Amino acid sequence: MWSCDSRSTLGDERKRVLTLPAPAKINAFLHVTGRRPDGYHTLESLFVPVDRCDLVSLEVRDDGAILRTSGADGVAEGEDLAVRAARLLQRDCGVGQGVAIGIDKRLPIAGGLGGGSSDAATVLLGLNRLWRLGLSRRVLMQMALELGADVPFFVFGEPAFAQGVGEELLPVTFPPTWFAIVCPAAQVSTASVFAAPELTRNSESAKMVVFSEGYGRNDLYAVAAARFPDIVRHRDALTSQVARSGARMTGSGGCVFAAFDSEDAARQALLRMPRDVAGFVARSLNRHPLWSYA
Repeated sequence: MWSCDSRSTLGDERKRVLTLPAPAKINAFLHVTGRRPDGYHTLESLFVPVDRCDLVSLEVRDDGAILRTSGADGVAEGEDLAVRAARLLQRDCGVGQGVAIGIDKRLPIAGGLGGGSSDAATVLLGLNRLWRLGLSRRVLMQMALELGADVPFFVFGEPAFAQGVGEELLPVTFPPTWFAIVCPAAQVSTASVFAAPELTRNSESAKMVVFSEGYGRNDLYAVAAARFPDIVRHRDALTSQVARSGARMTGSGGCVFAAFDSEDAARQALLRMPRDVAGFVARSLNRHPLWSYA
């Protein structure tokens, strides 16, 4: 497992090559508060970065070409958020250099952990360093929003209370926490979940940005669970190990998580899962490992 600590930044900038972590996130809660006239949904969520990561390799090219040498199976190069991030940065900053992007996928695809969005944010941050652009975090976040609602959070780089479509971010204090995360095989389409007619879109806004353990819910769970019963089975299996706070789906699914006070407790919970329930343990992060890159 790739650990996203300060030692996770590899490479030699003099050779113009970096190998960088792209951490996952969990949504401690996710409420759908409305729908805008343009069709986008307004949300309130508590985003927490964790130390389970994809690995993104960047190698500067002098010919201006942006290409992908490896990436997620089933995702076309032109649709890959990491490739799109590099092209966006190159275009908006008038950069003549290119980059070869290699992605070692260690996060489940379409699992609600934000892997694709995190890969894109790592490309923005990494190329800000490799191309010596000197862009601020705010500018990179504005660019990131063009790629998707979750991408600005990974550039923001701290546990955050999110509003709007996910781009309004307020830093929050989140205690050190270990998560047991189980991953059904289902790949859940975020767009299809948000388009479901039965999705409730009228959750009340939080009155205070102070959240107790177990606060809230995931409004997307019922829709995803109805389409992928395996999500229910994974949630029930993990909930049986954490009677106090239960287990929740993250994002639009299908990964499910439960919080623990120690690494050992989280690992023991995973050991008690049915044999066909796969998962991993991850620790909350106070800051993105590439915090200094913007």
